Amino acid sequence: GYLCGSMSRAIRTMFDAIARRYDRLNHVLSLGRDLAWRRAAVRMLPLPGREAVVLDLCGGTGDFAAALRGAGSAAACVIGDFSRPMLALSVPKRLGAPPVVLDALRPPLRPGSFDLVLCGFGMRNLDDTAAGIRAVHDLLKPGGAFVTLEFFRPSGLFSRFFYGVLAPLFIPLTGGLLGSRRTAYEYLVTSVRNFRTADEYAALCRAQGFTDVLVRAHDFGIAHTVCATRPARAG
Repeated sequence: GYLCGSMSRAIRTMFDAIARRYDRLNHVLSLGRDLAWRRAAVRMLPLPGREAVVLDLCGGTGDFAAALRGAGSAAACVIGDFSRPMLALSVPKRLGAPPVVLDALRPPLRPGSFDLVLCGFGMRNLDDTAAGIRAVHDLLKPGGAFVTLEFFRPSGLFSRFFYGVLAPLFIPLTGGLLGSRRTAYEYLVTSVRNFRTADEYAALCRAQGFTDVLVRAHDFGIAHTVCATRPARAG
């Protein structure tokens, strides 16, 4: 989901309110590209086996975990998010373990218990990005992977035009026409422009102890995937 962590009650309430229309709105607003981006992100890592344990952090309705399942993984997936209405919509997708209501900065989960943590469009919305990355590092087993799919602050010519001109007009208007709250999608555009670039986020991952950090742009930089690894124990 787009929202997780210690955000204000007003923002959380706003996203709770659009939960029923969330998946449809995202697919329409991105012209279906959000599904392709998740599939591309999943292809960037070795497919986790049946014994693996996966966390879809800020997972909302579970679309990222669903992409992993669609790629053929039988790993158990835990969906974690702070929005109960979003999590309720993940249940019919039958993605594994029961969903968990959590704060991404203080997840009530056992450290070192996950082989893979996915986060789709959620890190941008945390109060403290570095603390969120550090929390993921602690949740991973040594050698585990962290995959972030996100709308980062634009750095290329096309992405700057998209987020500076097209998105502020198209996204809130379309969201409003489809029966959602324009303010939610105005917030989406603003949060992208106020966030880090993909390269800055990758550097932050390295600063929090991750290695082998790989950045891949999607659709001329509209979205990016950042893959990072928690180092295996020495020896």
